[in-house]
Amino acid sequence: MSEKRRDSKNRILQSGESQRKDGRYAYKYTDPMGKVQFVYAWKLVPTDKTPAGKRDDISLREKEKEIQKDLDDGIDTIGKKMTVCQLYAKQIRHRGNVRPNTVISRNRLMKLLQDDRLGGMSIDSVKLSDAKEWALRMKEKGIAYKTISNDKRSLKAAFYTAVQDDCIRKNPFDFQLNTVIEDDTEPKTPLTPEQEASLLSFVQDDPTYQKYYDELVILLGTGLRISELCGLTDSNLDFEGRTILIDHQLLRNTETGYYIETPKTKSGIRQIPMNASVYEAFGRVQKRRKAATPVVIGGYGGFLFLKKNGQPKVAVDYSSMLRGLLKKYNKQHNEKLEKVTPHTLRHTFCTNLANAGMNPKALQYIMGHSNITMTLNYYAHATFASAKAEMERLAA
Repeated sequence: MSEKRRDSKNRILQSGESQRKDGRYAYKYTDPMGKVQFVYAWKLVPTDKTPAGKRDDISLREKEKEIQKDLDDGIDTIGKKMTVCQLYAKQIRHRGNVRPNTVISRNRLMKLLQDDRLGGMSIDSVKLSDAKEWALRMKEKGIAYKTISNDKRSLKAAFYTAVQDDCIRKNPFDFQLNTVIEDDTEPKTPLTPEQEASLLSFVQDDPTYQKYYDELVILLGTGLRISELCGLTDSNLDFEGRTILIDHQLLRNTETGYYIETPKTKSGIRQIPMNASVYEAFGRVQKRRKAATPVVIGGYGGFLFLKKNGQPKVAVDYSSMLRGLLKKYNKQHNEKLEKVTPHTLRHTFCTNLANAGMNPKALQYIMGHSNITMTLNYYAHATFASAKAEMERLAA
């Protein structure tokens, strides 16, 4: 019978265990892929003391138990050691056919992970508390709740893939974000009919902002997304049928410049009727548009709304204009307007139609919503007056 191997303390070593000359213990095993792997520890059992000057860690026998449990459960003992950054890189590599804005968002999140301690952690070491602490750190950085929520959703998806690949057992990002940090997202508030009329009247008479009057009329009368408005070309307008065809958006970012995006879903492709005010506004836009060097972007030309340099306007141009307009308006009015953005105008349009009693499915179509829930949210802005009028209409 062969003599059993022993350590420096004369303790019998189990199969796969050994002790190196420097006193460190090693455990040799074969992973599910048939490759030989090693783990090391300065302690054989939990009661041993870590040698002076060495990093404290769990004992070799404890590591062996973890490895055996992973092997029994089919856990990828190598994959679980990838870092969070490596996991996220793997996740986005497998889903590469995405829009330019998504690429930018992914790069931003990767940079956040690289700059944060979470990014360097092995995925098997990330606990629920670590994920929650990450959310708190992002909040402390001044990142908006909605952005943190979107990033959390991306990380949850990445860790879900790791669970499916048998790299880990649980998803540490499976928690409600609002239980950790407050949702301080400002509610979207539409303009009241009085505010809408007052703003349009001001713009129409103001020497600086009156040139934007028709664009505001169109936005308030169609509910277009601002990128849809920017993408409008002559071919999108049917004056005889008084309809607007929406089938693309115009965007621009610092990395790729101008680019065209088609709607994410079929719901985004739609025809919007022109009311009398919108019809007249489009007519004025076409009449006063100056001849300019033809601009073709993504196969589209004849853009309706151009800057002084002949290039099409984009969302940032309207956001900047509205900030200046709001500042000037509030200086001359006792009743101040709160934050007004291009989306405020879209929100106002939808709320007005909801309060007027438009069928939710018809409103969903006009807005280009893929989910009726998004449309129904606008009915939450119903006022007492609109609710009373609706009840009286039904009772008649």
